[in-house]
Amino acid sequence: MSVYKDKVVVITGAGGILCSEIAKEYAKYGAKIAVLDLNLEAAEKVADEIVKGGGVAKAYKVNCLDKENMEEARVEINKDLGKCDLLVNGAGGNNPKGTTTNDYFDMADVENPDVKSFFDLDGSGVDFVFKLNFLATFLTTQVFAKDMVERGGNIINISSMNAFRPLTRIPAYSGAKAAVSNFTQWLAVHFAKAGIRVNAIAPGFFVTNQNRALLFNPDGTPSARAEKILRGTPMGRFGEAKELMGTMLWLADDEKAGFVTGIVVPIDGGFSAYSGV
Repeated sequence: MSVYKDKVVVITGAGGILCSEIAKEYAKYGAKIAVLDLNLEAAEKVADEIVKGGGVAKAYKVNCLDKENMEEARVEINKDLGKCDLLVNGAGGNNPKGTTTNDYFDMADVENPDVKSFFDLDGSGVDFVFKLNFLATFLTTQVFAKDMVERGGNIINISSMNAFRPLTRIPAYSGAKAAVSNFTQWLAVHFAKAGIRVNAIAPGFFVTNQNRALLFNPDGTPSARAEKILRGTPMGRFGEAKELMGTMLWLADDEKAGFVTGIVVPIDGGFSAYSGV
């Protein structure tokens, strides 16, 4: 029998490309999936696909920055599916207000209205990015780890390669994901005596709805930034969602990974190992 059979898996950001595939993967092995997303239509689409495939899933509209809203969702999930056994903190993203135009600072940028330099970054945008990535992970864990403290469980956070190697232009997102990685380690220690394992994955470059316009030109060819990314990725390509699944299944398996906690696993085609020379 599958170790995931009848386990209740709560996934935030589950309407997105990567987390929707993670939801479907756990469902294939008999887990019951709570599909959480701010976009209810996207969440329902994922849940419907799982149900049509013979699995168990239900969609919930949830704002991961609203703790009261999540507490209400937890009550509904407990009633519909049961207590949370595995929490996947997948909600996150970036914001243009926390992004510079160019890789490197140039004095000419200060006087150029068409260029956003470091000094033009909006504090509210940076704050939004930290809330969307770190605070959402923090609050969601506060809510759903309550289901685990008396019986054990698993938490898997979605960090990023940016936490290992901060990318140019996106200081807010890089810093926020570094906070997620650090928080993963903190939680692993804090919950170790409660039987809750906490780990994270750090995806490299996967094509998603959020970054598609950044990586590809309107004609479908790779953008200049995508070409830089591919040059820095020894495997020379973008990752595919299915390539996250082995790690996700392993980390959630209390038989095969029962002594694994507090790690952040890069899934990046060698990006973090490559010095550029």
